Amino acid sequence: MKIIFFTGKGGVGKSTLAAASAWQLSQKSRVLLVSLDPAHNLGDIFDVAITREKKKLSQTLTLMEIDLQKLSREYLEQESDVLSRTYGYLKTLNLDQYFSILKYSPGIEEYALLTGIARIIQKETAFDYIVFDTPPTGLTLRFLALPSVTTTWIDRLIHIRRQILEKRYTIHRIRGTLSSSETVLDYKEEDDDILQRLLALNETYQDLNRTLRGQDCHFVLVFNPDVLSLKESDRLMAGLRDLGLPLRLLIDNKVSRENKDMAAHVEKKIEAAAEGVPLQRISLSSPPSPESRGGLYAISENILPENW
Repeated sequence: MKIIFFTGKGGVGKSTLAAASAWQLSQKSRVLLVSLDPAHNLGDIFDVAITREKKKLSQTLTLMEIDLQKLSREYLEQESDVLSRTYGYLKTLNLDQYFSILKYSPGIEEYALLTGIARIIQKETAFDYIVFDTPPTGLTLRFLALPSVTTTWIDRLIHIRRQILEKRYTIHRIRGTLSSSETVLDYKEEDDDILQRLLALNETYQDLNRTLRGQDCHFVLVFNPDVLSLKESDRLMAGLRDLGLPLRLLIDNKVSRENKDMAAHVEKKIEAAAEGVPLQRISLSSPPSPESRGGLYAISENILPENW
């Protein structure tokens, strides 16, 4: 299975090109197109109503729009449930009230989004391609950075948690349950919910990190021929380089006769910063009528390289 992320500044046409590319790939392969952008418009692009988690558009193309608020809520419920069960004895101190305000904590949306991506990659194995339409640059870079950052923190937390369990063991050796032979250990490492959750998260993020950096993952940068788009693209390219993520294709979208000089200027700057990455130019054209599905996907024929 191959994974393609369409990234770029808000408004450059990521959703349209992701949709067109997914349609292109679906002519020969099974494709899942996922919108991670809170401002979903896949339904508008394909002129269909997406009311459930997945919408099958054809035998080979399926659409999905991620509800970030719902995902954040589910993520918090899962994590809070583990904390509440483990530290239930502290409810007399009213610590449980803090679990209810975790949804306002910085980074919750990013972790929820990352969890959703990992879940999709793990579960949706029936597809040959998963195409992700990402949020604008800031949120995209934050959630893409999380696997590397989180595994570093989790490794440390696992070490600390094991130290806590070791000290509990020592206490139980002194004041534990007595048997005919010796003091019995009142817990096992595999019975500790917190440690098991940390180990599971560590494995998930390590697997995701390997997937995102692997040969079957492609990041596509979409930009427009203007200065603001150039600056945002520079930021995104620098972020991808820092994270070791594979930028595979550059797309200059909405190029016209009026802005072709600026397009050449922007392309030169971006190609210099992404040496060796192929560039595709998409001309600005009037949007086709919703009744003409063939016209809607006419631009999809040559967006992605044939070897993808």
